[in-house]
This record gives sequence, C-alpha cells and structure tokens, in this order.
Amino acid sequence: MTEIRNADADLAQFRTRVLVAGVAVVFAFCLIAARMVYLQVMRHEALLAQAESNRTAVLPIVPIRGQIVDRNGQVLASNYSAYTLEISPSEVGDLDETIERLGEVVKIGKRDKRRFFKQLRESKQFYSLPIRTRLTDEEVARFTVRRYQFPGVEVRARLFRHYPNGDTASHVIGYIGRINQREKEIIEDWPDEDQGNYRGTEYIGKLGAEQSFESTLHGNTGFERIETSAGGRAVRSLAHTPAQPGDRTVLSIDIKLQRLIEDMFGERRGALVAIDPRNGEVLAFVSKPTFDPNLFVEGIDVESWTALNESVDKPLLNRALRGTYPPGSTYKPFMGLAALELGLRTPSSVTNDPGYWMLGNHRFRSHGDHALGPVDLRKSIIKSSNVYYYALANDMGVDAMHDFMAPLGFGQITGIDLRGELRGVLPSRDWKLKAYRRPEHQRWYPGETISLGIGQGYNNFTMLQLAHAMSTLANGGTKYQPRLLLATEDTTTGQRIATANEPPVSMGYRPENVRTVLEAMRDVTLEGTSRYVFKGAPYLSGGKTGTAQAVTIGQKDRYDARKLEEHQRDHSLYVAFAPLEAPRVALAVVVENAGFGAAHAAPIARRVFDYILLGQYPNPEDMKAVQEGKASAPIGEPLKAEDQPWPPPTVREEEDNPA
Repeated sequence: MTEIRNADADLAQFRTRVLVAGVAVVFAFCLIAARMVYLQVMRHEALLAQAESNRTAVLPIVPIRGQIVDRNGQVLASNYSAYTLEISPSEVGDLDETIERLGEVVKIGKRDKRRFFKQLRESKQFYSLPIRTRLTDEEVARFTVRRYQFPGVEVRARLFRHYPNGDTASHVIGYIGRINQREKEIIEDWPDEDQGNYRGTEYIGKLGAEQSFESTLHGNTGFERIETSAGGRAVRSLAHTPAQPGDRTVLSIDIKLQRLIEDMFGERRGALVAIDPRNGEVLAFVSKPTFDPNLFVEGIDVESWTALNESVDKPLLNRALRGTYPPGSTYKPFMGLAALELGLRTPSSVTNDPGYWMLGNHRFRSHGDHALGPVDLRKSIIKSSNVYYYALANDMGVDAMHDFMAPLGFGQITGIDLRGELRGVLPSRDWKLKAYRRPEHQRWYPGETISLGIGQGYNNFTMLQLAHAMSTLANGGTKYQPRLLLATEDTTTGQRIATANEPPVSMGYRPENVRTVLEAMRDVTLEGTSRYVFKGAPYLSGGKTGTAQAVTIGQKDRYDARKLEEHQRDHSLYVAFAPLEAPRVALAVVVENAGFGAAHAAPIARRVFDYILLGQYPNPEDMKAVQEGKASAPIGEPLKAEDQPWPPPTVREEEDNPA
C-alpha cells in the first residue's frame, strides 16, 4: 500500500514537472514568436534599410558648376578637367614619410606642402586632400606604376575652376574655395533637402557673383547606389540619378568696358560704377587694385596671401561695394534739387559768394577765398560754389537733408544682388544719438550741418550709392534697383530665363526742377570744371566734379598736395550721365588721393561714354600716348607730386576745393 502511494506521488511530481517544463517551453516559443513579430513586422522597414545599407552604398555625384559670362557672352568663369594627386590622411601611417617618398615620383614643392597642411588643419576631416594638382600625363604614368607602394594615395580626375581674364573684374566675379568649418556649420543648419544637395561638394563660392549666385551656379547633386562586397569593394551599380549641372549665369557687366576702365586707373586706387538708368543694369563695377582669383581656387599659398592681405593698397577690398567716401561737390546737384523740391530756393534765387561763409566766429572757406559774386542755382553747380551750399545747408537743416537724400539711396542699402554691401553714413540727429555714447558727442552742433552741404562732414557713401542716385536723377526721378544678374541659362536645355526687374519707384520730382539741375550739369561739361575733358565730344552729357578731403586741413591752412603724403591727398570724384536727352549710362567714379575731379576722375568718365555711345576702344598706341602725357585721359602710373600742378591751371578758378 505504501509502495502504491509512493508511486502515485512520484507520478504527480513528474506530471507537475512536465507541466512546468511545458509552460516554460510554450513561454519561450511565445517570446521567440513575439521577437519575430517585432523584428519582421514592427522593425521590418528599419532593419531592411540597415541590411540594404550593409550591402549597398550611396555615392553623391557632384554637379558641374555653371559658367559665368558677361552680357555679350564672354566667359568670365569656367571649368576644366585635370588630374590631382590626393592623400587620405586616415589611411596613411607616417604622413611626412609618405609625402617625402611621393616627392621621388612626382615633383612636390614647398608651396604644395604648405597648402596641403593648411587644408589639413582647417578641414578637421579625413577625406582626401590634394598634395599636387594639374599633373602631367607623364607624372600620372609614373605614379600609376608605383601605386601599390602608396596606400591611401590616389590620382583623381577633377574639374577645376578657371578665371580666364585673370585679375580683371575679380571683385565682381569673385572666386570659389574649399568649404571651411564655419561654412559646414552653416550648411548643417539648412533644410535637409539643401544639405543633401551639398553631399560630396568640397567647393563653394566665397566672394562676388560666385558667392551671391551660389544656388544657381552649384546645380543639383546626383546619386549612385552601388552593391558592395563584404570588403567594401564595389560590385555593381544598382541605381543612378545623374547630377544636374549649374546654370550658365549671365552678368550685366561688359568685360571689355571693365578692362578698359581698370587699365585707365593704372596703379591708382579707386572705384567706378556705371548703371543703365533705364533698367538698373550694372554695366561696369570696378574696384582697383584687383587680385587674381585663380590664386584661391585650390587654396592660396602663404606668400600670396600675405602679399594681398598686408598690402597698404588693400587689393581684397571691394571699393565699389564696401569703400565709403565723402562725395565732395558731386553732392551739390542733389542738394540743388532738394532746394527746388522743398521750396527753399528757386532757379533764379541768388546768394552772394564773397569767397567764404560765416557761422558765428567760424569762417567756412570757398575756393581758397576766391569770390564768385552773385550765384544762382545754375552758376552754383557750374562754378561749384561752396558758399551757395553752405547757406542752403544752414537753411535746410540736417534732418531735412537726411529725409530728402535717403530715398535717393544715400546711406541706404541699394539692394543690389551682390553680398556684402555697406550702408555708409547719411547723418541725422537720430543717427548721431545712436552712433556715440557720451552726451557731449551725441549733441548735434550747427557747424556740423554746414559742411554737409558740400558733401563733407559725416557724409560717407559708396560709389554704388552715388551712381544709383545719379541714375535716378538722370532718369527724371524714376528709380530702378541696381542688379548684376541679367539672366540664367539651363545648361541642359539651353532655355534662357531673364531676371525680372523690381518695379521702378517714382520719386515724384517736378520735371522742371529735374530739368534745371540736369541742364546745369550739362553746362559743367560745356563751360564748367570738366569742359576741357569733354571738348569735341559728339554727344551732350552732364556731370559734376568733386574733390573730397582725405584728411582735415586747418582753417588757416591752405591745401598743398606737395606737402602731404600720397595717402593724405584729396580724392578725385566725378558723377555723370549721357547722352543728355535720353541717358543710357550714369556713373560715379573716385580716384583715391588723386586730387581734382576734373584732372583725374572726369577723363575716365569720358572714355566710358566714348565706348558705350560711340563704340570707341583705345588701341595700344592710344593707350601709350595717354600714358606718355600726349593724350587727355590720365591712364597708368600717377604723376609724382613735384610734376603735378596743384591745381591744374586750366581749372584753377572753377575747381571745387573742400573747406
């Protein structure tokens, strides 16, 4: 009996164990099933993508950068193919030793090494970097034979940016360079679609049109999906989306005119902007001195960078866009228009010019104390009377001047489609309150108003602003936003899309007032300060010379350029338009530290008009004659102080000296 009970107990225990084991097995299978459902259903898409990425790779196809051309189709920036020798630092053991051994196969200079290590420091990445560019076929063959000796080193075919005109128009064209760390961080903040478009891209526009029209020039990145082996080697192509090349970008400038103007500046510093008043198209955008943008494409070497960056002439400064200058007497036509529009003067109103103007005990000088006698508006512009505009500024006041000049673009961003524009300074009481911290400096003094009338004092504008204002005045008070982008052309289809103009803005000036000022500017070229420059011109134009102080001259001192350092001498300015009845071009030009506007800036304007209106382009003999002093336009090296008449005898009585 006892044995039977023991057997029953053992059986019950066995059954319990079997039941527990069965439950455990079922639970385990449930876990497996749940895991399978999770992996096969819930995580299916993610794991499929991961598995796919393990056997495939997506490679970006960098698009070909679009060309830049001028309004006549002349190429300003293009691409060419060449071989480069590149090193992937992460795949190389001893980098210095590898470079030394490479030097036995392919010539590697000190400049190449400095540029490589500079890029290595700046990149903070481990992608391949060029140690030598533009390899010859012989150099490619020599390296290919010994390729097995250099793991992590490859010869690659790459497209290089090229600027065929060298340093001509370099500030407006700009250049490209390798994307730096700061630019990478900016790209990372872009939307995902835009970030993806820059996968694989190593170069980006850094300045000028290359930077401003980057999205147009870059194109759309393509992609290729390839199947890879376990070792990461490509097996076959699975899918291919071709890259779309960047658009051909058409600028409004005329490179032939641009080169002519730059040649006329010679070694002098300065800027010129020429605009078509009928639509705002920029015909020339000159800043001197220039630089060669080809130096920057693959990373500029230390010596070249030092020479450009530390030069006293500041060749990297875009003077047309970012250089600000007192406008001098080129401001007077706009002041004259303000006087008429605001009802402070009529064309026949007369101001007596005794050669000076008094405010309290302070004497504001004019023409070296040379009296002009009774002066009306026309004579004030032709003879460039300072006294007329001293009195006008005093009557008008600083804030009224500011409110009239601001809509013309003075001290404002013009909105040109080029990055980096400076605002300049159009003073007002409110401006001074914000510009200075100390109360005694924030106060506006009556004497500060007077010098503003002749374009001195706090006034500081760019040549772009001055040309923009001149264009608006020449166009009868209709203002167009200046622009450089004329059109884009699809490289694939050839379709050309013209850039739409911003709607013009009417300033609402009375036509008779505009006509009075423009006719006075015409007479400047017929009987005023620029009459000798425009003598014999088969067209009528209007202009105004200006001389702006670079340093302040004491009230009791006389200006004598021979006693000043070159950089302390006055700037030479000229604003002009032509032809008179239907203007096709308006411009502003400054020649730094050159002296009187009639002697240096106006002749450049004459050559611009002769080219645009008559199609005249000086031949080499004419250029040489000008440089030798046998022709009217001063091209080339500036005259030495001892050889320069101060002022030139032909304009001594009428030229405008700053107070």
